[in-house]
Amino acid sequence: MELALWIQFMIGIPLVGFLVSLLVPERKEKLLSRVAFYTAGINLASILVFLVFWAGVGFQALNLKEFVLFKTDHFEFLIDFFFDRVGAVYVVVGAVLTFLITFYSRYYLHRESGYKRFFNTVLFFYVGFNITVLAGNFETLFVGWEILGLSSFLLVAFYRENLLPTRNSIKVFSIYRIGDVGLILAMWASHHLWHENVTFLKLSNAQLVSEHLVGHTGIGLFIALMLLLAAAAKSAQFPFSSWLPRAMEGPTPSSAIFYGSLSVHLGVFLLLRTFPFWENQLTVRVLIGLMGLTTAIVSTMIARVQTSVKTQIGYASLTQIGIMFIEVAAGLEVLALVHFMGNAFLRTYQLLVSPSVVAYLIREQFYGFEPKAKKVESSWMNRLRISFYVWSLKEWNLDRFINKVVFNPLKKLGHKLDFLSYRTVLLYFVPSYLLGLYLLLTGYKLPVFVHSVLPTAFAFIALMMVLKSFTERKSARLAWTMLMMNHFWMVLAIAENENFSYLEIGMYLSGVIVFGLSGLFIISWMKGHLGQSGLFDYQGYVKRYPVLAFLFLLSVLGLMGFPISPTFIGEDLLFSHIHEDQYLLAFLAALAFVMEGIAAVRIFARLFLGFKRNKSEQSPEQKSEFSLFRISDKSIIKHS
Repeated sequence: MELALWIQFMIGIPLVGFLVSLLVPERKEKLLSRVAFYTAGINLASILVFLVFWAGVGFQALNLKEFVLFKTDHFEFLIDFFFDRVGAVYVVVGAVLTFLITFYSRYYLHRESGYKRFFNTVLFFYVGFNITVLAGNFETLFVGWEILGLSSFLLVAFYRENLLPTRNSIKVFSIYRIGDVGLILAMWASHHLWHENVTFLKLSNAQLVSEHLVGHTGIGLFIALMLLLAAAAKSAQFPFSSWLPRAMEGPTPSSAIFYGSLSVHLGVFLLLRTFPFWENQLTVRVLIGLMGLTTAIVSTMIARVQTSVKTQIGYASLTQIGIMFIEVAAGLEVLALVHFMGNAFLRTYQLLVSPSVVAYLIREQFYGFEPKAKKVESSWMNRLRISFYVWSLKEWNLDRFINKVVFNPLKKLGHKLDFLSYRTVLLYFVPSYLLGLYLLLTGYKLPVFVHSVLPTAFAFIALMMVLKSFTERKSARLAWTMLMMNHFWMVLAIAENENFSYLEIGMYLSGVIVFGLSGLFIISWMKGHLGQSGLFDYQGYVKRYPVLAFLFLLSVLGLMGFPISPTFIGEDLLFSHIHEDQYLLAFLAALAFVMEGIAAVRIFARLFLGFKRNKSEQSPEQKSEFSLFRISDKSIIKHS
């Protein structure tokens, strides 16, 4: 057996463990924990054995072209795996830490509600992590990237009957989706630059990269900047830093493996993996270095004034990751990898012992606290220090900045369509769509200018459908219908732009129709049997209808193009028909897909997560507990 084939075990073992854990009954805690523990342990052992044989061949880079999922005359979607020293470091650290976390969690979460759900999600995350770090091309990496985003959402919302974890999980997922815009556009531009599904093995060939970038410096710079956007959002770099402490709402073990050690370092991994592509672009290297420096400075100040131990650890980790960005920009790959290993193990240890530390400090403060006498001096330097202190307490208003720059403008556009209802959709948008479809099928010749504008106009309408769904609160069914209409308008836009064959349209719309109709059926059932129609509150129906919640989550994932639906390949097909000079059309399409994911997950969260309870119905103890959760870290208070 070839050495490269061993890579299959690094993904296959976690995948088998995840599937087995799904079949284990929830009441059998010991069996559940053993499945997760032995899965991580066996995979760690197989990786260590593999490294011995890999050393025997001189640590040469290995590329394993697995199989082609879909192929046309101009397009090929293939799954490819790649292994080099960057992947080796990440996969070993991931295996060791997952092994430790599963061992720790067996006892830490004993008799916790959601014990099975936790181990299912951790193993699902481990599958996505290994796919990401072993990916041999952008398409395979994006599969793992999406799995990581979903598992992150599920673990942040682990205490799903509480409001704050639910809201923070949506916030984290939304920032992840912003990064997805960069990765999608980088994939689109790479197809046009290389005219193929380029592998990372080819990207490591400096001469080949240089030949392709000659005369194409503009598109090369665009790809590099989009990769930087994806990396910055994934690693919570400035100005996306505020999502990291919000993600600490999950159990302490998930905070350790996600936001202390593995997931938060994947932005660094993406830059290391694509370094040969942008290493000669000085502008990009300077931007990466400045971003890392800004993050390190701001995160240091924020970490020093936080009252929550997990938030302190999170921002301290961000400081080190910012320094890693500087190291990668300087071309210090080995130093960045060593730095990653040290930071990952340190933050995991700190987060795992944080409940005990909090308990100790609370006792120490209660019995031996003595305020320090400080002399207040009125000086310019002291006033500046106090100003920085206040800004850091407010976390530099990064949440408000992201909302003001990104989400509020999109919400304003969505609110412009508040007049839309089923009646207005039938009167205006359905006839408009049918007219455009008729002109397309009959081959009616339009003026050149009109024909050139139509694809962008149709894509903008598709985006408006998504934004309407994003802001819709009166009707869950209307919000879901708008998400389905988005895909049909996008197909019309691309078909007007370039020949989009019936096979490709079928590949794209098959998942939309199946999962869209299943989600619409569930929403209609809830309206008919439960009287549930609006999205104003978090309803929390997951407790009463867990199976229904799971089926609706599958509908959400299928509609948004998660790798369980043919639409996932269809989206890549769609972008292959957008020309390399149509940046606006590509941006509108990418933004529509990303915002659709956010809108769909928000519908799921408002229907099935959180709780619906008036304050008058709460006991004094519940009110006090709720207030405590709002000002401190829920998981630490609960478990300490």
